[in-house]
Amino acid sequence: MMKTAALAGLVLSLAGASGALAADAQAKAAPTAAAKPSVETTSIADLIANPATKAVLEKDMPGLLTSPHLEMVKGMSLRALAQFPQAQLDDAKLKAIQADLDKAS
Repeated sequence: MMKTAALAGLVLSLAGASGALAADAQAKAAPTAAAKPSVETTSIADLIANPATKAVLEKDMPGLLTSPHLEMVKGMSLRALAQFPQAQLDDAKLKAIQADLDKAS
């Protein structure tokens, strides 16, 4: 429940952020077809589109995929999302998620 509240706070913060930030993050996050999934560059939308990496998000970030505000962050990478404290994504968490993404791909 606390993670859901944190996600809601994140979304409110994102709503006030510039649309250019999301567009820039999406442009940087566009992976090539052969690219390995990455917390640095792969968009959340691309992670969700792949069943194996979607399972990683479900495991490591419970509440993200069921958030009613998911559409607002889909174009961002997890690294870009981490700049918002409400996301509760520090370097250690991103490293753990990357390890799981590496295992899944």
